[in-house]
Amino acid sequence: MNPEMLEQLSQQAWTGLITQGPKVLLAIVVLFIGSRLIRGLVKLLNKVFERREVDETLRPFVSTLIQWGLMTMLVISVASMIGIETTSFVAVLGAAGLAVGLALQGTLQNFAAGVMLLLFKPIKAGDLVEVAGYTGIVQHIEIFVTKLLTLQNRLIIIPNGQVSSGSILNYSSMDTVRVDFTISVAYKSDILKVKDLLLSIGSQDPRVLQDPEPFVGLNKMSESSLDFVVRLWVNSGDYWGVHFDLNERFKMELDKAGIEIPFPHRVVHMVQS
Repeated sequence: MNPEMLEQLSQQAWTGLITQGPKVLLAIVVLFIGSRLIRGLVKLLNKVFERREVDETLRPFVSTLIQWGLMTMLVISVASMIGIETTSFVAVLGAAGLAVGLALQGTLQNFAAGVMLLLFKPIKAGDLVEVAGYTGIVQHIEIFVTKLLTLQNRLIIIPNGQVSSGSILNYSSMDTVRVDFTISVAYKSDILKVKDLLLSIGSQDPRVLQDPEPFVGLNKMSESSLDFVVRLWVNSGDYWGVHFDLNERFKMELDKAGIEIPFPHRVVHMVQS
């Protein structure tokens, strides 16, 4: 290489260093400061999640997602600062994101529903709920699915999209719940006697709360029976025990008192020709 070419290359390098050096130096500073800020923001976000008792399954996933998203934006910004064309890169990245989103549409719907369930907590582990046509106890809420243990001890795995898109009946959301019974007796029965008997049975159970007071009333006069409603308040955990036990007690005590529980009758008239 001759001295003239070497001097020309040196001059070009020096000129490039003078013109591009400050940009490169500024880009390095921005990259360093930006990465430190992103790490600090993620730590602050984790503290907020911990203070608000966000589910532990959700914390690392959301933190990592936010951190990588911010780092990607930072790298693109730094690249554009030093003169690298980023328009095509952003376009390719957007197209790839759109393709992935379309391919994983159902999965992303379940993910978004899982995030909402874990953030707003309409249900939590241990709750007795009715969701997506199933009744059971919530075992675990994950990012994509909710695991439910039915009253028959069967494990049901429900996509979170189905859980959040329908109605949720949470039996455990309140400390107390009301147990309703419908008791039918024959028309010939003494109304006051039936009311007193049903009220006595309900009030004597130690699991039944006295505030609000137990209630018994004649609800309907059906075609072949008098239908009484019994409303009792209990602690949420006692709901099913009271429901099953008192159904048996009502039947046995009505039989002892000689009060008839009607059942369908059919009368057939024979007409001779």
